Formats: sequence, C-alpha cells, structure tokens
Amino acid sequence: MRAMTLDAGHRRLVCREIARPEPGPGQVLIRVGACGVCRTDLHVVDGELPSPKPDVIPGHEIIGRVVALGAGVDRLSLGARVGVPWLGWTCGRCDYCRSGRENLCAEARFTGYQIDGGFAEFAVADVRYCFPLGEDGDDVAEAPLLCAGLIGYRALRMAGEAKRLGLYGFGAAAHIVAQVARHQGRRVFAFTRRGDRPAQDLARALGAEWAGASEDPPPEPLDAAILFAPVGALVPLALAAVVPGGTVVAAGIHMSDIPSFPYRLLWGERRIVSVANLTRADGEEFLALAPTIPVGTETTAYALEGADRALGDLREGRIAGAAVLVP
Repeated sequence: MRAMTLDAGHRRLVCREIARPEPGPGQVLIRVGACGVCRTDLHVVDGELPSPKPDVIPGHEIIGRVVALGAGVDRLSLGARVGVPWLGWTCGRCDYCRSGRENLCAEARFTGYQIDGGFAEFAVADVRYCFPLGEDGDDVAEAPLLCAGLIGYRALRMAGEAKRLGLYGFGAAAHIVAQVARHQGRRVFAFTRRGDRPAQDLARALGAEWAGASEDPPPEPLDAAILFAPVGALVPLALAAVVPGGTVVAAGIHMSDIPSFPYRLLWGERRIVSVANLTRADGEEFLALAPTIPVGTETTAYALEGADRALGDLREGRIAGAAVLVP
C-alpha cells in the first residue's frame, strides 16, 4: 500500500510503498476513505511531541470500511463503515480506565503517534476504539468530527454552562464547536490571527456575533473561553476577557510556554483547565448528537501525496475549516 511515513530527521513526510498490515487479535483492517489532518499531526511531524513510533504513519481522523477481521472480532462485520479517533488503546485496568477516565490512562497509545494512522490506503485499529458510522455519510465531510469534533466537544463540556463563549483560533475544531454551541443557545465570539478574513467570515457565517483578532478585547466580557490555538500568550489574554468565576479551557495537546501574568487576572475564582485526549463515551455522545444539529464541516481535500502541503497550509493558517486527505 501507499503510506505517508514520518522522516523524523528532516521533519517531513515521505510517500512509500510498504506492506499492507494484517489485523491481529481484536483488530480490524480498514480501507481508508478519508483522513482528516489535525494540528496534532503537525506537532508530531514538527517534533513537538516526544518519541513517536519510528517511521510512524500519522493521521487520527480516519473514516473507512472494514476489509479484514482479526481473531476474536465479532463486534464489527466486513464492509462496516467506521471512524477511528486519536485514542487507540488503553490498559483497561488502571483507576482511570475503571472510573470512566480512560483518556488519562498512563499506558494509553494513540493513533498516528504510537500506532500507525490513516495517512495511508489501509490502517489497522483496535476494534474497541472504532466507532460504527452510518452507511450513507460523506467520508471527507465527517472525517474532522473524529478529533476536531470530539476534542472540541469535550472542551465545550469543560466550559460548563457558559452563555458567552470565546473561541481562540477559529480552525477545524472551533468551526465545529461553534455550531454545537449555537445549537445549545450559547453566544459565540471568535478570535483569529489579525487580518484572517476567511476565518472571521466563516465564524460569522456559523453564527458568531463577533469576530476579531486574538489580541483585541471582546465587545463584552466572556463567561468562558476555549483555546484551540497552541499559543501560550493567549492564556493571559483569555483570562483578561472572562468574568470572575469564568473558565479558560486549553484544548490542545501541545502549547508554547505560558508567559508570566499578574495574579489579578486569575483572581476572582477564574480557572484554567486543560483537555486531555478523549474517551469512547465522548465519541458515542458527540457522534450521535452531530447529525441532529446537523453539524456541517468546511473542508479542503488533498491527495494522499499532498500531506506535507496540507500540513504546511495548516501551519501557515491558509485553511478555512479542516484539511482532509483522500487516498
């Protein structure tokens, strides 16, 4: 099969012909129909996440069809259309796993990082971490739901009952979360790179009542803010924008260092919380909710060999919405 593998020494992806994997016990082989390109993939390629699997195939927003079953698999059948997320395996034994917090399992392994992912024609996945999807969906449109949607949804829950919600970094995750937030009756305020007219226009089209630069104060105080941009300097700005008792949610797996800031920005029972990974319960809940809204996605499709170009466009902020690879 063709696969985009990481050349860690040069921080780039290389298209290679490699052996098609075979599913082991409890695994399925999936023919990839589409795989979203996530900022986490960028962190893996850029060396900001430590110790990836050697020659790893990135990609953890996978949608495809099951074409082979490993021993003991009876939960899915051949031909089933499934989605595969970031969380790819957990121990199932630790206190976190046994208390519904498998996202914090110390032994967890992740798709496209420690497990080969979906920047390829085929991918193997643990059947326990595959989400059955409807037969008639659009692979490209739904791929971003598998991480941008799931992590964004978990971040929105961490924001509590906030009615005035700020979204810093209006990319793949924010443009999905904005739709869920509006469906829930929240007011959305979007923060982007200065002068990023496409992102601001998209935010307004999706119901944001204000869109401006991340450095600018919102027109009124916020109840909560979610940071999707991995920029530590946004944390003090977001704290300054939320009311006493407000929450700032850091939704990324990686962020540049947070600069020092005066205690008065935190005082007043403001909170900073992070979101780590996802649980299968998050996936089941969000994937059931999304079609009822319905959540739509703005996507730009790339051929498999265009993965490096997609990552470059993501890095430079040239994508409105989400990038998706189509093998």
